[in-house]
Amino acid sequence: MKINVFSMKCLLSALLMLPCLAQADAVYAFHTYNYPNDTFTQLLGVNDKGKIAGYHGMDINKGFTFKPSTGKFKNENYPNSAQTQVVAINNKGNTAGFYIDNSGVTHGFIANNGFFENVDFPGTNFNQLLGRNNHGLCCGYWQDGAGNDFPYIFVEGGFRFVSLTIPGAVSAQATGINNHKVVSGFYIDAGGVNHGFILKGDDLTSLDFPGATFTQALGINNKGLVVGTYIDVSGNMHGFLYKNGSFQSIDEPNGIGTTIVNGINNFGDIVGFYVDTNGNTDGFLGRRVKHSNSHSSHSSHSSH
Repeated sequence: MKINVFSMKCLLSALLMLPCLAQADAVYAFHTYNYPNDTFTQLLGVNDKGKIAGYHGMDINKGFTFKPSTGKFKNENYPNSAQTQVVAINNKGNTAGFYIDNSGVTHGFIANNGFFENVDFPGTNFNQLLGRNNHGLCCGYWQDGAGNDFPYIFVEGGFRFVSLTIPGAVSAQATGINNHKVVSGFYIDAGGVNHGFILKGDDLTSLDFPGATFTQALGINNKGLVVGTYIDVSGNMHGFLYKNGSFQSIDEPNGIGTTIVNGINNFGDIVGFYVDTNGNTDGFLGRRVKHSNSHSSHSSHSSH
């Protein structure tokens, strides 16, 4: 998902695999982007045109889209909402996310060309949409009164919901969906351990970063590249890139041990956020530049 302020759920393990660290690591040019006059910014999704979805404000969340090419933030908030997070963006520039209404209820939403539509799984009162592809599919989850999460795909045509089953899961979220209908997500097992997953039809692959105590898959592109976050044995949080059984650890150079990678486009560019030495949460874009045995190249900062 987006890892969020007012609801960050953790979630399980079924099919185990033997992952290895990537041999040819991707290299990124990192750029920090913060919403003007704010010390809290999270960049959550990026499309192939480089347009980014996210939000700012630690106490009161306000959504936006952002174009690095122009340096311009555009506010995007569900009408009359108390808080909004814009989590996903497709190549048409249409978005998905969630908002809190003035009664404190959390709802999913989609926005097409500036027109918002509420999206709630029938009979529920807590929803978040966390992923959106280019073919009318979104993914997210609803939450029951006990705090357990249940993942689903939302089909825009016909306003239809498809529940997803994660074997052995106590709680689960669907966080990304690509144009091939492959879903990324994470779940928590009966022992309380978080695992990432990839779901392709009925084929479930459980993801655990080697040696990690906690793994969440948060985004996927059409090439099957998955990004997310893990916690090491020392309690530090890092981002990761996963492809075909291989993991690569990713840290924004200014946020070693505090990095979360939340989104990836089809060019391999990534977005996320980290906590800096001043305790501020900064959004970042990592542009993929080449392959090497190193996973970072340089970093720059920008507040607009």
